[in-house]
This record gives sequence, structure tokens and C-alpha cells, in this order.
Amino acid sequence: MLKEASEKRIRLITIMAFVSIPLSGFVTDIYLPSFPSMAKEMQVSEKDIQITLTSYLLSYGISQLFVGGILDSIGRYRPKLIALFLLIISSILITMTDSILLICLLRILQGAAVSVLVVATRAIFVDLYDSEKVKHYLSYFTIVWSCGPILAPFLGGYLEKLFNWHANFHFLALYAGILFLFEWFFSGESLPERKKLNLSENISLYKMMLKNRIFMLGIFILGLSYSIVMLFNITGPFIIENTFRFTPVVIGYCTLILGFSWMIGGFIGKRRLKLDFKERILQPVILQLILITGLIITSIYAESLFIMIPFAFFIHICSGILFTSFFTTSMLYFPKNAGTAGGLMGGLVYVITSVTSFIISMSGTVTEQGDLAWRYLAIAIILLGIILVMHQAVKKEKAEN
Repeated sequence: MLKEASEKRIRLITIMAFVSIPLSGFVTDIYLPSFPSMAKEMQVSEKDIQITLTSYLLSYGISQLFVGGILDSIGRYRPKLIALFLLIISSILITMTDSILLICLLRILQGAAVSVLVVATRAIFVDLYDSEKVKHYLSYFTIVWSCGPILAPFLGGYLEKLFNWHANFHFLALYAGILFLFEWFFSGESLPERKKLNLSENISLYKMMLKNRIFMLGIFILGLSYSIVMLFNITGPFIIENTFRFTPVVIGYCTLILGFSWMIGGFIGKRRLKLDFKERILQPVILQLILITGLIITSIYAESLFIMIPFAFFIHICSGILFTSFFTTSMLYFPKNAGTAGGLMGGLVYVITSVTSFIISMSGTVTEQGDLAWRYLAIAIILLGIILVMHQAVKKEKAEN
């Protein structure tokens, strides 16, 4: 039992827990620069490659809805070892096949495995530390997690250039392998007391939360805000390589830049939390619509990587602001059931993102800057509509209270 472990061992486990956090971002984003080359090598369409990402996101989202209760019942250690082992095996198998169907099935398996790792890692801090230290460590989670989406495509671009798309999944197998060996030799069970899995209680809580209009609208806003970022991730590589004729390394650099834009948006959103609804929420979404309109108009006269990326940079900052604002308020909406609310929220956000990604993939080939801009506009308009509905719901709730 880790509760009885030495301070040195617990410190080491804490460090490795933080090392494991970016893995989810790497599994999602490392192979983005390889999308075009995967499509060419496998002789499949762009949407087939994009669906491999959608499969992962959907599995990752749905799994988070159930994983928390299971880990509270059976513990963290063995599920984490199994998840890492499955991640190693699935990553190696992906490099050995040219079947898109099999890759999608393996990505579904990876989504479930990574959800176990993420929830178990988060729970370890709660198991080992008192409430004040937990708050201290958890405050770094978002920053550490963001290293994955920022660094993964950058690294993936170089792996693609130096080797091929298979190297991305070899890297994931190596990353998971190192974590597996550490867990096997140094870690252990952190759960002090197993809880009986109460499905009826969890279902009742979910029903209560799903009926809360403001909470659910907030989740849709989170999902659509992240979908704007994911839109570039699944279409940008094809535009950059096939239309603008740049290399996968350039794709990696572009995604690196846009990863920083999401982080900047998060910091700005955190500083704006005390503002009222109009300033905090309506200003960023209106600015985002203005920027998207500017990109559409500019695309009529000129298409260039040096036009598309600056516009996308500020569009993604606006999404980061919105995401941070609603993530914070939604997490605090059910303070007595924060764990369940967090699991439901995290799961549904990825489900919404995966559905949006699937619709984008099926909406036609995105080959030009203008195609990207019009899809940005469609998501942003829906986002504005939901925000306006939520604004009215918040005003009504305040009036009733």
C-alpha cells in the first residue's frame, strides 16, 4: 500500500505521475503531421484517416463516464498496468497493418486505455495527499497536460520526416513501455479502501445532472470550443502539405504554434473569470466570429500559410478563453459531486468533439484555406447560439432566486 511508502518513493511516484499526464495528448496528436502520408501509403481518402482520430476521441470520451466508479471499486494499480500494456501492444499492431478498420478498432482500444490512465493518475493524488496538497498539485494538471498537444505534433513532424508514420506509434509504445516498467517496479496500489460499485446511485446522479439545463449548455459550449481546435488538427495537415506544398515538419511547427495559442487563451480566460457574463463570454465569441469572417474575406483574394496560421492563432485563443471560462464554472456547479460531474463533463466534451469531427470528415474534402474558414464559421455560429440561450437561462435563474 503506497500510503505506507517512504517519502522518497512517494515523491518519485508523484514525478512519474506528472510525466504520464501528457501521454493522452501524445496519443491524440503525435500522428497529425502524418495524415497526408498515411492516406497516400494506404491509398485511402482523407476522411478515412480522420476517422481514426474520431474513433479514439469517441472511445476516450465514453470511457471516462464509467472508469471512475470502476477504479474506486477495484483499485488503480492493476488497471493502470493493463491499460499501459494494451497501449504498448495496440501501438505496435497499428504499425503492422494497412487496414483502416483495424486501426480504428485499435484506436478505440487506445481511447479506453488512456481514459483509465488519466482517471487513475488524477485519483492517485487524492489517495496520497491531503486536500491542500491535492489542490496544489491539481492546479498544475492543465499546464502539464497541454505539453502533450503542444509538443506531440512538433515531434511527430520530425519522426515523419526522418522515418515514416509508423515511427509515431513506435514512440507511443516506447513512452508507454517506460511508464509500464516504472509502475511494475516502483509503484503500487494507492487506494486505501475499495468502495462498492453502486451503479444505481451513479445513474441517478447522471440523470440529475443531465436534466440541469445550464450545466448541459456549458458542456456543449466546451465541446464546440474544443471542436474549433480539432477542426484544424484534422484538416490543417492536408491543406499545408497537399495545397501549400510544405513538409510534415512545417505541419508540426504550425500545430506547435497553435498549441501555444490554446494555452494563452487558457491563461487569459483564467484572468477574466471575475468579469460578468457579457464581458467574459460574449466578447471572445464575437471577436472569434469577426476573425473568422476576416479569414473568409481574405481567402477570396489570397491563400497562404502565412495568412491562415495567424488567423487560426487568434481564433484558437478565443476558443481557449471560452473553454477555460466554462470549464471552471461547470466544475463548480455541483460542488458536492465534483468527481462525478467532472467525469460526466470530460466524457461528454470528447463525445461532442468526436461527433463534430466525424461530421467535418463526412462534409467533404478540405483542400483550401477557405474550406477551413467556412467550417470554422459554422461551428462558431452554433456556439454563439448556444451561448445566447445560456445567457437567457442564467438571467432567468437569477430572477427566480
